[in-house]
Amino acid sequence: REQLIALRTAAYRCSVPQGQTPNTPGTGSEDPPWVQCQEETLGKEETLQTGSPHRHYGKRAKMEFKRLTSLLLLICSSSTVFAASNVTEEVCDRRCLANIMVKKELFSAPQDDNCSIEVNITSIQYETLSFDTKDMQMTSRLKVNLEWIDPDLGWTIEKYRFPTIVLPVDKIWTPQIVLDNAVDTNVVPYSDDVQVRRDGVVNHAVILFTTVGCEINLFNYPFVMGSCPVAINGWTQKGCTMKLQISDNVSMVGASRGEWQTMDVKKIVDSSERVYLEVFLSINPFSAVVTLILPSGLLLLTDLFSFAMPFEGGERNTFKVTLVLSFTMFLIILNDHLPNGGSCSPLLHYHFSFCLVCLVISMLTSIVLTRLSVDDISLKCGSTAKVHPSEEDHHTVDSEKGSGVISTASGDLTAEGSALSKIVNFLEKLYNEEMEEETKKAFAYRLDKFCFRFFLSIYILYVIVVVSISRTDICKVDNLDFWDMSSNGDNSFDYSGVDNLETFQIP
Repeated sequence: REQLIALRTAAYRCSVPQGQTPNTPGTGSEDPPWVQCQEETLGKEETLQTGSPHRHYGKRAKMEFKRLTSLLLLICSSSTVFAASNVTEEVCDRRCLANIMVKKELFSAPQDDNCSIEVNITSIQYETLSFDTKDMQMTSRLKVNLEWIDPDLGWTIEKYRFPTIVLPVDKIWTPQIVLDNAVDTNVVPYSDDVQVRRDGVVNHAVILFTTVGCEINLFNYPFVMGSCPVAINGWTQKGCTMKLQISDNVSMVGASRGEWQTMDVKKIVDSSERVYLEVFLSINPFSAVVTLILPSGLLLLTDLFSFAMPFEGGERNTFKVTLVLSFTMFLIILNDHLPNGGSCSPLLHYHFSFCLVCLVISMLTSIVLTRLSVDDISLKCGSTAKVHPSEEDHHTVDSEKGSGVISTASGDLTAEGSALSKIVNFLEKLYNEEMEEETKKAFAYRLDKFCFRFFLSIYILYVIVVVSISRTDICKVDNLDFWDMSSNGDNSFDYSGVDNLETFQIP
């Protein structure tokens, strides 16, 4: 009994250290010392109780079995947990991952320490829809492909094996593009979804319908070639900026729209490192030449050849009045088509004004010549009305007949001589009046020929002057006067400084 008490006391001293279990295997081929001590103590106790060492080996085998069973259970449980985690990841597909990103509610722009974000424009597809010549406004359609990095939308390959996912465009932040010279802009997403990569890169495309003000030199209209800028820009507000990096991948579709044709579209970087698109335009002159220039030239030519018509009877005057009224119709067409003012008013305005003045002067000249052909050249104010020579002759003959001055019944030779003298005087007077009338007509015809030669020389000189002026560049326009030169940034504030973060603490 005393030996059993001593052995149990020794077994108690050989108890398992704290933090270890009997089922933990040893680091080497042998068991730990405390295990060997416990086994020897239990063996001696079994020997004292039964007197046989075989039961000691049975007890040890049971302990080994329990230890192996516990180890096996531990390994199985670890495998189960690992498999369960893998099953959880496999269950979360692309849609599940997209819902996880949507639940983050990332509606604000990603911001670094400098309070700025960089957006890359990978490609631009440009199309000119229309050009309003009277208001000098160009309507365009642009397809812009955008790319930026949002770190909060990224994930690791260890968690999710998908390289890309698709998110609704209205569930995340998307950049807003600003056009500095736009009169009106409408931005429409090209698709309702955006593509997000594993590294947080977001790919998005928008369609811009924009109307920009464009000052083109129309002095030589309709033979015009010019350019119009489209200034795509980000925003800057008190140091926080969205910087646009525009690539050189700019393409063009739909070159012809009406009388205006888009020749080319290029990305331009000026001396101030401002980036914009330069749209090169030209006009197809066929329509303007047929509807404006050719009719005006033909009207002048017709007016010039109208000097061949006789001016007696007023037929030429009626024809010239018709020409003036016809020309006013072309003035109305010109006024509705071209701008009324501007720094470079079209030369066509001056051409039509000159043509109208020449037609009116020609009409007035014809009226004066018609008057000169029947009246004296000296027109005195306040003079009495003149009687037509034929009426005066008839009146004289009637008065003489009534007074009995002409009498053939008298046989007096003196009376016959007096009557013949009066007849001769009357005939001489008629001859003189006819000669005077012919002289007036001759003078009117000479003056008419002079007017014809004068207008012919004026028209020839005018054509030479117009051609010379149209070949010179006497008018220039500035299309880049829309830039905002004011500075909105506060350069004295350091957005990345630690002191500022400590100063502006949110309670």
